[in-house]
This record gives sequence, structure tokens and C-alpha cells, in this order.
Amino acid sequence: MHPEKDKQTRFLAAYAQVHEGFLRYCSALAFERMDVEDLVQDALLAAYKKFDELTEPAKLQGYLIRVARNRSVSFFRSSRQKAELTDLHAQRLTARGAGPEELADVHLLYRAIHKLPAKQRDAVLLYEISGYPQREIAELLGVSEPAVKMLLQRARKKLTAILTEPGTNLTALLQTAKSIAL
Repeated sequence: MHPEKDKQTRFLAAYAQVHEGFLRYCSALAFERMDVEDLVQDALLAAYKKFDELTEPAKLQGYLIRVARNRSVSFFRSSRQKAELTDLHAQRLTARGAGPEELADVHLLYRAIHKLPAKQRDAVLLYEISGYPQREIAELLGVSEPAVKMLLQRARKKLTAILTEPGTNLTALLQTAKSIAL
């Protein structure tokens, strides 16, 4: 088999294992900041270029998440296309079955999530939205599993404080966001 074709086959097999969770993470991370498709493509291209250097294909997930996080931060600092992105994300969420009330809820939730400190934000996005187990999140963030639990606990507490509207149910908001995330 041709070496480049072999690399492509191995990369696609490794990526298939993490595709859904990674896509959900990128969708939540990019919300109102950048186009999720651009973020995913940038991360995949970077990961493909470095794929032979990764010591284990299983490390692909962590590499993708780091690249996506770094790219989103860089893009957010350099661009302010907010109105267009809000419309684009609303269209994508509507296509996934979200109604106006759910769109408003997800909008509030994601805005609140982006107010959290970076590690808390990543823990919430990876666990609540993307569905990664706490053990994998600990590896991805370079912390212990008890630290992930603490990050999640603190993030939920801060999100509850941020979302102070009477009757706001954080658990329901997180479930809604997860159910319609790309």
C-alpha cells in the first residue's frame, strides 16, 4: 500500500473513534466565536500533518482538542464577526431540531460557559456537551480525575450563579445543549 494512503487510512480509523465527541466540543467551543466547520477542518488538518509524530493513535483525541482550543482562542482575539456567526449557529441548531425557546436557552448557556475559567469551561464542554468520561478528560486536561470532578462542581456552581433567572434549571439547559449540539 502507498505510504500516504496507509497514513490516511490509519488517521481516518483513529478519528472515527473520537469524531462525535470532538464535533460536539468544537460546536460548543466555536459558538458565536467562529464557524465550527472551519475550526474542525483546521484541527483535522493540523492533526493529520502531525499524525505520524503522535506516539499512539489514541493520543489523537487530546491533540485535536488542544488544537481546537488554541485555534478558537487565536481566532476570537483576531476577529469580531459576531452577528453573522450567531445567525449561522442558529441555522445549524434549527436544522438539528431546536425551536426558538431551545435556541434562546442554548445561547444563554453557551454565553455563561464562555465566562468560566478555561479549565472549568473545557471540563464542562468535554463532559456535559461532548460526553467524554471524566477519566479521559483528566488525561486531556493533564489533571487528576478528582480534579476534573472539582472543576465540574465549581463550574456548575458558577454557571448556576451566572444563570440567576428564577426557574433556570442548569441540568435541563445542559441536556438541551447536548441533544442539539453538532
